[in-house]
Amino acid sequence: MAAQLVSALRPALQRLALLCLTLVLSVGLTACGGGEAKPPTISAADLAIIQRQAEGFLAAKERLPELAELVNERNWVFTRNLIHGPMQEVGRQMLYINQRLLPADQAGATKLANQLKGALAELDEAARLQDGERLRKAYIKVASGFGTYGEVLHADGIA
Repeated sequence: MAAQLVSALRPALQRLALLCLTLVLSVGLTACGGGEAKPPTISAADLAIIQRQAEGFLAAKERLPELAELVNERNWVFTRNLIHGPMQEVGRQMLYINQRLLPADQAGATKLANQLKGALAELDEAARLQDGERLRKAYIKVASGFGTYGEVLHADGIA
């Protein structure tokens, strides 16, 4: 009797086991995406914000020859005016750009932005102290910082 019961249940148990295996494989493939992963991309909305902020950054970068002239003339007042006027928003613009970059690019861009902001602060302090040599060295860091951060925009095809 027991042998007959086992032989009668065997096909049903085999179908149940097959159904469970099919279910597990289906869920597993669905969870994994079942194919190649798409590379991360910047959304159209984020790209629009980045481009808008990049315009301001690039406008400030275009003022570097004017800043260089003020540094060479050791014009303390107008050097500081340029930093606190047209170049004042550069830090905020880089912050907005960095927040919308791909996650893999954010740390590097933030490091470059912090270096540029630090160089601008050094330039401002040198002008405040009227230290010509320090002013010249700080300007070199500022110009380099604008160039290096500008590469972030070019690498992502923004500018």
